[in-house]
Order: sequence, then C-alpha cells, then structure tokens
Amino acid sequence: MKRILLPLALVFAVSAQAQVISNTKAKVDPKNNKVSNPVVEKPKPKLMSRDELRTCITLQDSNTKEALALKAEQTAFEDNEAKIKAEKVTLDAGEAALSKQFSEVKAEKEAVLAEYAALTAEAPKLDKAALKARNEAYAARTTAFNTMFEAVKAVDTEQSAKRKAFNDKIDARDVHFKTVKEREEKYFDADDKWKAECSKKLYDEVDLKAVRAEMAAASAAGK
Repeated sequence: MKRILLPLALVFAVSAQAQVISNTKAKVDPKNNKVSNPVVEKPKPKLMSRDELRTCITLQDSNTKEALALKAEQTAFEDNEAKIKAEKVTLDAGEAALSKQFSEVKAEKEAVLAEYAALTAEAPKLDKAALKARNEAYAARTTAFNTMFEAVKAVDTEQSAKRKAFNDKIDARDVHFKTVKEREEKYFDADDKWKAECSKKLYDEVDLKAVRAEMAAASAAGK
C-alpha cells in the first residue's frame, strides 16, 4: 500500500512518573495505631534508559530532518516537472513548424524536378531567346530551392539539438523520481522503526532534558 509523506514533526513518547494512590477507605485501629487497609502504591511503569532515550531522540531528529529534506525534493521535482511540460509545448510547436517546412521543401523539390522535365522536353521546340529565359528561370528556382533546403536543414539541426536536450532532461527526471521514491521508502521504514521502538514507551522528563542537553553540547562542540 502506498504510504504518503505527511508529518514533518514526530510526537515523542509520553512522559510518566510513578503514581501513588491513597486508599480512601483505610481505617486506623486506635489501640495499636495500625492501618487495616494500608496505602496502595501503584507499580512503577518501566521507563526507557537514557541510552534508549538517546537512541530514540536521534532517530526522531533524523526522521524529522529527512522529512523536511524530502518535502524540498518533492517541491523541486514538481517545479522541474512544470518546466518540462512548458518546454514540451515549445518543442512540439517547433516540431510542427519543422514538419511543415519539410513538406514545403518536398513539394518545391517535386516542382523543380517537374520543371526540369518540362524544360528538357520542350527545349528542342524553343527558340534561343525563349530557351535562355527558361534556363535562367530554372536556374534561379534551383538556387532558391537550395537556399530553402539549407535553411530547413539548419532548423532541423537546431531542433534535433533541442530534442536531444529535452530527452536528456526526461531521463534525468526519471532518475530523480526513482531516487526520491527510494528515499521516501527508506524514510517510511525509519519512521515505522521509530513508531515500533519508541512511540509507546515511557520516559522520565528529567532524563529527556538531560539527554537533550548532552546532545546539544556535543553538537555545539562538533561545530
């Protein structure tokens, strides 16, 4: 079942102290001053040792830090996904424009070839001046076609580079997605570990403050 990353802070185990309950029905014998129903002391709950508490705090802090980091990763992924979608729209528009240019080049090429065939067939029937004019027109058209072809070729090269760059971004996005998902699973496993080993265990507030102070001092010394 899919687990959703929601909490950024983890609620720690409940503090507990031994409780003493007085028996309100206790009676005192005036002769020997003895209590017939003595005070009943509730059994002391088992508390975590400071070492156990330190382990749980370390795991809790690590999970909280990782949850924040994962939220940042998710935001970065979503931002990148939005950019990719916008770039895809631009890329598709370029592909459509290039396809149209290819069609135009193909049509012009066929027209040039048809004109050449017609000129070849009609040349014997034309006088010198008419043939010269037709040859010049044909030469101008082929020159224009070559210019047109080179321009489309340049656009195709540019579009191919854009296409490759976009595909590289897609590949990187997919790798990032996989990495984030794997990282999420590790976080969920660590969170489950904390819940199983720490969330329902009791501790003494004095121990908690002491351990927190020790950890803060160690952190400050390490900077």
